[in-house]
Amino acid sequence: MLFKTKFIPLAIALAFAGSAGAQEVVKIGHVGPVSGASAHLGKDNEQAAKMAIDDLNAKGVKINGKAVKWVLVPEDDGADPKQGTAVAQKLVDAKVNGVIGHLNSGTTVPASKIYFDAGIPQISPAATTPQYTKQNFNTAFRVVANDNKLGGTLGAYAVQKLNAKKIAIIDDRTAYGQGVAEEFVKGAKKALPGVQIVGKEFTNANATDFNAILTSIKAKNPDLVFFGGMDSVGGPMLRQMKALGIKAKFMAGDGVCTEALPRLAGDGIGEGQVTCAEAGGVTADQQKGMDDFRARYKQKFNMDVQLYAPYVYDAVMTMATAMQDAKSAEPAKYLPYLAKVKYQGVTGLITFDPHGDIKDGALTLFTYKGGKKTKMEVVK
Repeated sequence: MLFKTKFIPLAIALAFAGSAGAQEVVKIGHVGPVSGASAHLGKDNEQAAKMAIDDLNAKGVKINGKAVKWVLVPEDDGADPKQGTAVAQKLVDAKVNGVIGHLNSGTTVPASKIYFDAGIPQISPAATTPQYTKQNFNTAFRVVANDNKLGGTLGAYAVQKLNAKKIAIIDDRTAYGQGVAEEFVKGAKKALPGVQIVGKEFTNANATDFNAILTSIKAKNPDLVFFGGMDSVGGPMLRQMKALGIKAKFMAGDGVCTEALPRLAGDGIGEGQVTCAEAGGVTADQQKGMDDFRARYKQKFNMDVQLYAPYVYDAVMTMATAMQDAKSAEPAKYLPYLAKVKYQGVTGLITFDPHGDIKDGALTLFTYKGGKKTKMEVVK
């Protein structure tokens, strides 16, 4: 009995010693559509989040001097608002320390209320609707420019640089598509008050047949067609525009501005016919860092960056930096540090305004030549 009474306290002491020295686990949720029409974009984002988590672990990034095991908790929202709120609640229940996502504005906005109620910081690497940060949720941040800048800049560019006088508008009725189209019209009218909006047509995010709306547009003979939506719809739309003999320029926001668009559009891509913008951009002095990231990404995943992978990577690293600054991964403790963070990332300096929008957000304008996405210019 004497042996037992000495052994039990020793075992307990060893157990406590082991738990005291155990690594802290920091769970970062990531949400994007890894199923459905935009799965290639969701996968692009999710892989970039994995790359950032792997880098944090490989570098042995600590919090308050203590070893940390960084863990990615990925979820699929299918670009569907209901699914988006369901997985948001799932991440809250899993007690994640922070969330990177969502990709689509239509899923980001409803999910943001769930994260706010739970006090969990959220950084979207892609959602551009102004509504996201207008809700005054102190947990909501984004690392790309919003639709006010994206759509407005494209509208001004359409009339000033592409000399568009008659413009037709098509949007997919999502929060993103409708929002960017509205801001485009405002930007075009402000830059050229006499510009004619000769038609406004609507489709949906899963449509494949646009003959009726394109036939209506063709009769109005526009110089330019602006589309608010994603590449999975924009690509087939370009094919059908060519088939109908519509020779107008085609312009769109970031949802269409992907590496996949030439594959989706086929011979409808044209040569310099499409102008689109990414809601982010790097200046010449930052280009090498972006090129190095893209090369590392391709080596790791055997595929090219599609669109927002660099912004996802920076979002994870920005969140980790705020945790290091706060010396804590507890949401309530690092949230104030996230609001004032300064992180020099692949995509440039990340710091937020009082609403959670990135300060001095840039846009990059692209076209397609020889079937390749081709950079035109960065607009601040």
